[in-house]
Amino acid sequence: MKKVKDKKHSPIVTIVLIIIVVAWTVPTLGVFITSWRDSRDIYSSGWWTVLPHKDTVKTEEFEMPRDLDMDQPIEIEGVTAEFQEWREGIEVEEGRTLRWYGNKRSRKVEVYEEKWIGFGANLTLQNYKDVLSAGTITYEDAQGNTITRQGNNFADAVLNSIAVSIPATIIPILIAAFAAYAFSWMEFPGRKPLFIMVVALLVVPLQIALIPILRDYTNWGLNGTYLGMWLAHTGFGLPLAVYLLYNYISNLPRDIFESAYLDGATPFVTFVRLVLPLSIPALASFAIFQFLWVWNDYLVALVFLGDKNRVVTAALAAMVGEKGQDWHVLTAGAFMSMIIPLAVFFGLQRFFVRGMMAGSVKG
Repeated sequence: MKKVKDKKHSPIVTIVLIIIVVAWTVPTLGVFITSWRDSRDIYSSGWWTVLPHKDTVKTEEFEMPRDLDMDQPIEIEGVTAEFQEWREGIEVEEGRTLRWYGNKRSRKVEVYEEKWIGFGANLTLQNYKDVLSAGTITYEDAQGNTITRQGNNFADAVLNSIAVSIPATIIPILIAAFAAYAFSWMEFPGRKPLFIMVVALLVVPLQIALIPILRDYTNWGLNGTYLGMWLAHTGFGLPLAVYLLYNYISNLPRDIFESAYLDGATPFVTFVRLVLPLSIPALASFAIFQFLWVWNDYLVALVFLGDKNRVVTAALAAMVGEKGQDWHVLTAGAFMSMIIPLAVFFGLQRFFVRGMMAGSVKG
């Protein structure tokens, strides 16, 4: 047997991959750090200042004598300069700057020195408390002014998104698994034309179905309900689910089905005890797709739910319109909307590659 030689990756490919990783990671890190910062710090400095860095900080202050003639050059620590120069700040020695505070009457001099600032300076949980709150929230801007806002009740939005996403992920998976099993291993009239019709639905944009479905929902009293959302997402997600699961289930070994048939197992028992356990990688793979799509959906939720049961995407859109300058609240809400999808992805990612590769190679 010939050994397959390892091919070295092109430096261009490596550079492109690094650029992509940095382009995705840096903004996410910025959102995460900003969501923990004090509102006054957000307005006055960038999020990267939270990382360890060297900066000029105020270390002490002292007062000058009251009988000091302010119209003459002023000597401080061996350096003589005019009042305006002291007010702008003078470096009396390396890394040490003196600055006159206020006007001539204050007689106060501030001392600034260059020091290393560690990670996590002035971080707070208040931003997350404010974004989850349904009551009145207050904070200070860069000028020290107290700002009062009404909370967006983001906690209810997260619960609403969970209530929509979990059933809207489980229901199409179960239906699609039954359908894929039937298309793969059961003979019935019209099997191939029906499967072609299901696959053809993948290219139909969901936008053309929104208005007809909305009219039906209004007549049936389903508009603004969770059940309406579950049915809509189930219908929109079924074509892809059937196609993915068919590719996997159709490649299961025929021997296990013949053995189950000889043992007297019904098609339903075979499906429950053999097909479902063996199809976990494909099921988990589609679950990631469906959950992320439903969780991040804005259009379907806007049409069928509106503000009655506001989900995360609708709550974030409302926050951008109402609190467009409140970066500490916006970033906290944005990162909270990312936590659950990230948890789902990392929890199921070990099945993701196997599920995506299902049916692509036949041996």
